[in-house]
Amino acid sequence: QVQLVESGGGLVQTGGSLRLSCAVSGNIFSINALGWFRQAPGKQRELVASITRSGITSYADSVKGRFTISRDIAKNTVYLQMVSLKPEDTAVYYCKATTRILGDYWGQGTQVAVSS
Repeated sequence: QVQLVESGGGLVQTGGSLRLSCAVSGNIFSINALGWFRQAPGKQRELVASITRSGITSYADSVKGRFTISRDIAKNTVYLQMVSLKPEDTAVYYCKATTRILGDYWGQGTQVAVSS
């Protein structure tokens, strides 16, 4: 199994920044990729950014140039640095681990609210 614990959410003003963290534990060697998703009220959960085992990153068009996904292998942590935040970035942000054979795992989520 894999456990994921997100932190770092909060309330910021438009144009502000936040850094989300996702602490990963358990069967880490089974993980193929880690991703950040978000879900706003009344909307479907959407992929924001992901990073593969080899370090390849990808981003949703809506966050390109503003969000950066990174990882600290020694700390078993993946980060989402968010700058130039907009009200439409308001959502619950979730960390997801995709594994080779164990399936997918989700964290409990952290709330990000951007005031206008």
